[in-house]
Amino acid sequence: MPQALNPLDATSLLTALGTAGVFLVLFAETGLLIGFFLPGDSLLFTAGLLCATTRNGVHLSLPAVLAAAAAGALLGAQVGHLLGRRAGRAFVARTRNRHLANGVTRAEELLSRYGHGRAIVLARFIPVVRTVLNPLAGIVGVPTRTFALWQVTGGLVWTVGLVLGGYALGSSIPNVDRCLLPLVGVIVGVSLLPLALEFLRSRRRARTVVEPAPGNSE
Repeated sequence: MPQALNPLDATSLLTALGTAGVFLVLFAETGLLIGFFLPGDSLLFTAGLLCATTRNGVHLSLPAVLAAAAAGALLGAQVGHLLGRRAGRAFVARTRNRHLANGVTRAEELLSRYGHGRAIVLARFIPVVRTVLNPLAGIVGVPTRTFALWQVTGGLVWTVGLVLGGYALGSSIPNVDRCLLPLVGVIVGVSLLPLALEFLRSRRRARTVVEPAPGNSE
């Protein structure tokens, strides 16, 4: 009896959908605001691992996975930018999802702090932020050609890097697929690290603003 598809689990997605799942998940995560919860990082790493190993009868083709990952991430980001230009401001204003709202705030901070190019590239490696930054870039008027240049650069580094990382690990360590869950946990933890660091920096900045300077507490 086939197991039910779990959209939060990379192995479940790949078992049910194969290489097509890589394209669909990355397109939704990077192009559609409703895809912010999807497991992009762990999916890419697991897909690379399954190109070198076989798990639950699933073995993927490395060229096909690389092509699907790049296509999903690059097309998704460009569609997200287009949607942002057309209707993104109204959607963001109506959203009540806390995670999505926090992602919008972080994306705005990235654009303000690092400029268009660096922010678009860095956002690829931060969950939720990579979902909202693409339409946000459209909302704030980042030129289409500028956005395309940097999102392609960041998208290729992100997708190819994680897929090849999983493939290299699967090729070099025998039976590494038996440790798939712990490995995916590590990838998820690493992907969430930028969010944790940004949260700590925000808390530190807030304390600096609130606490009075020494000698001024009258």
